Amino acid sequence: MKCMERGRAATIVKLAWLLAAGCGASEEVRAPSLSRDAGATSESDAGRATESGAGNPSTGSGRDGSTAMGGSTAVGSGSDVGCAQVSVGTERLPVHLAFAFDVSGSMGKGDEKWHDKALKWDPVVRATRAFFEAEVAPDQAGPSLTASLTFFPADDDKCNAQSYREPDVAMTALPSADFADAIAAVEPDSEDDWRGGTPTLAAVRGTRSFVETYRAAHPGRYAIVLVSDGYPQGCDDDDDQIDAVVREAELARAAGISTYVIGVANPKIDGAPDTVSNLGQIAAAGGTEQAYLIDTGDPTATSRAFDRAIAAIRSATFSCSLQIPESPDQRPFDKRKVAVRVVRQGRAEALRYDATCQLASGWRYDDEGAPNEIVLCPATCAAIEAEPGGRLELDFACEDVLYL
Repeated sequence: MKCMERGRAATIVKLAWLLAAGCGASEEVRAPSLSRDAGATSESDAGRATESGAGNPSTGSGRDGSTAMGGSTAVGSGSDVGCAQVSVGTERLPVHLAFAFDVSGSMGKGDEKWHDKALKWDPVVRATRAFFEAEVAPDQAGPSLTASLTFFPADDDKCNAQSYREPDVAMTALPSADFADAIAAVEPDSEDDWRGGTPTLAAVRGTRSFVETYRAAHPGRYAIVLVSDGYPQGCDDDDDQIDAVVREAELARAAGISTYVIGVANPKIDGAPDTVSNLGQIAAAGGTEQAYLIDTGDPTATSRAFDRAIAAIRSATFSCSLQIPESPDQRPFDKRKVAVRVVRQGRAEALRYDATCQLASGWRYDDEGAPNEIVLCPATCAAIEAEPGGRLELDFACEDVLYL
C-alpha cells in the first residue's frame, strides 16, 4: 500500500504478528515511529533503512503498556515521506476461565445408586485437577491462561448471588496447585457433609458479576465454565430457574463473556433420571452452541471425556485477536484507515472487514464504536491455525481503506 499524499506528510504503521504455532503462538507486533534520516526518500528506502539499522532508534508503546526498542524510519526532503516501522513488544490478550463447580450431594453422596462418588465425583475431580495443574508444552502454548473456581452450593445463603461474587480460588495463572488444595478442602469427609441443592441461577449470576468486576482492571478474553450434574433445585423459584439461567447466559454473552457447560450425567442405572439435557439451553444462550454432556459409569472413560471437554473449551477460548497499539505520533486512531492481510508461505492475502464475520476471509473490531482490538473471524482464525508459520500484517494508512 502506498503511503504518500500529494504535498502532505503521511504515516504508515505495519503491525506484524508472528504465528509460529498458529493462533496459539507468541506474537511480535510492529508499530511505527517517525524519526529523520536524510538518506531515504521512498517507502522502499525506509524499509532498507530499518533493516540496516540506520537512523535513530525509537520506542513504541502498545495500549497494554508494553514497550520495546526497535528500528527507525527514514524521511526524505520536500514532500516525499517514507514509511516508518519500529518494533513494539505486545502479546495476545490472556484468557480467563471462571469455573462454577457443582459440589452438591448428587455428585457423590451415595443416597441413590446413581449418586455414586466413585462414578461421578472422583473421575470428574481427577480430570479437573489435571487441567488446573498440567504444564503445557512450549510448542502448544498460547496466550497466558488464568482461571478461578467457585463452588456451589455455598455453605450459607446458597440461593443468594452475593454468595458467589468472590470465588473460592481467585483468578490464578495456570498451572497451579491452589485448585487441588481447594477441591480437597471442599470434598466431604462423610455422607452427612455433602451440601444440598443446586442453586445454578445464583452461582451463574454471582460468577458473571465477579467476572465483569474483575475484567474492568484486567483486559482479556473471558468465559464462564459451568460444571454441574443436574437441574437447578433447592431454591424458591426452582420451576423458573432454568429460564432465568438462560437469561443470565444471554446477558453475559452480550457483555462479551461466553458460557460453556459441562453436564455430568447420571450413570445408566435403572431409575436414574435424566438431569442434564436442559443444560444445552444455557450453552446455546451463552454462545457456545451446545453443552458437553459427560457419561458416567466407567470412571476411566468419564475422566477421558471430561479431559476432551476441557481441551475443547480451552481451544475455543483462544481467539485470534490483537490489541490496537497507540499511535506512535500521538494522532487519534482512525478506524477507517486499516488494511489487514495474512502472509503464508510467501503469499499475501488481503482480508476484508466483516463486522458480522460472514466472509471466508474476514476480520472485525471488538467494538465497532470504540475499537480496542483487531479480531480475526472464526473461519480465518481456523485457517491460520491449520497452517503454522503465518504472519498477520496490519497497515494503519494515510488513506481510507476500510469500508464500514
